[in-house]
Amino acid sequence: MLKVERVSVMNLENAMRGARNPLNSWARSDSRLGPDGQYVLGANDLALAKRLCAAGSDHRKFIRQILVSMDITAPLYWWKEFDTYKVGTVANSTSTMHKLHTKALETDDFSTDHLTPASLAQFRQYITYLEEVRLRFAAGGDKADWYDLIQLLPSSYNQLRTVTLNYEVLANIFYARRHHKLDEWHTLCAAILELPYARELLGAIGAEAL
Repeated sequence: MLKVERVSVMNLENAMRGARNPLNSWARSDSRLGPDGQYVLGANDLALAKRLCAAGSDHRKFIRQILVSMDITAPLYWWKEFDTYKVGTVANSTSTMHKLHTKALETDDFSTDHLTPASLAQFRQYITYLEEVRLRFAAGGDKADWYDLIQLLPSSYNQLRTVTLNYEVLANIFYARRHHKLDEWHTLCAAILELPYARELLGAIGAEAL
């Protein structure tokens, strides 16, 4: 299970202005603010952006300046793979160290969407035991109970992180992970394609229609 929320795309106007710096071609820019306050690329600017993306990473530096912030809720086993993309990203996560013991543990706190019925039944028993450990720690504060809770926590536990990255990182993620066996990557790749001009720019990078 993966959920993307509260998406913001920033700095598109400045990135496109910078893309025209090498040839001093600012006069050819035809982008504008739309009625909803979003920056809309004109035909000239979009064509330039696609050419630069197709020309390689040295030429598409401007997409590193298109910033994206989003809230992602996903299981710990997926976050472990996401941490491959450390360059050009910042993330603030909810804390298992400080907050895990403050809320009742329920099956819905975990990604169980691919468990078989038999495994799900076993998992629910396991979570019931974890909740007993949590309640013991909440009542007595014994550090041994806290360690039991932390070290027994399944990697399917869902964690929320607010992530800031850029279109270059998103392009790397998309082309590296869109055929991955984990469904979580497919959900994120689908969300990437919904970002402004992502289909045009990523399509130019990959030389295929998206």
